[in-house]
Amino acid sequence: MKNDRPGNAADVRADLRIGLTWKGDLLFDAGPPGMTPLTMDGDSKVAPSPPNVLLEALVGCVSIDVVLILKKMRMPPATVSCDVTAERADASPRRITKVHLHFKIAGEGIVEERAMRAIDLSVTKHCTVRETLDPDMPVTWSLDLSASARGSRALALEAEPG
Repeated sequence: MKNDRPGNAADVRADLRIGLTWKGDLLFDAGPPGMTPLTMDGDSKVAPSPPNVLLEALVGCVSIDVVLILKKMRMPPATVSCDVTAERADASPRRITKVHLHFKIAGEGIVEERAMRAIDLSVTKHCTVRETLDPDMPVTWSLDLSASARGSRALALEAEPG
């Protein structure tokens, strides 16, 4: 059930605050006071769109947890990267309906089962962004431990024939 309605900022405890400034066309700068803003582009021409930024927030949050959990497990990663694939609804509002996170983690002594557990704990228990999103939206993940800092899955997909 949605509770969207007009209201007053005084009715919200200010745990987080950001500002937004329109830059023309469909470009906006947003961010916390005193920090470098993030540019968003409604046309996805010169900057990420708001749905892209949402996915960036999700993968950033999950990845921070994964690094922290692996460090607690005494398996600190040397490199962590993640390629995100998302599916959107065909009709407006074109919400994100499925997300897949493909992690590439490298580091001495990292055990696959424990790294998968770290990802699982982040996605299903610790990630603030995931817990804020629709719980019915599936988020799946996979892991490649043989990867190093040799490039993203997106670049590899572009290089594949066909």
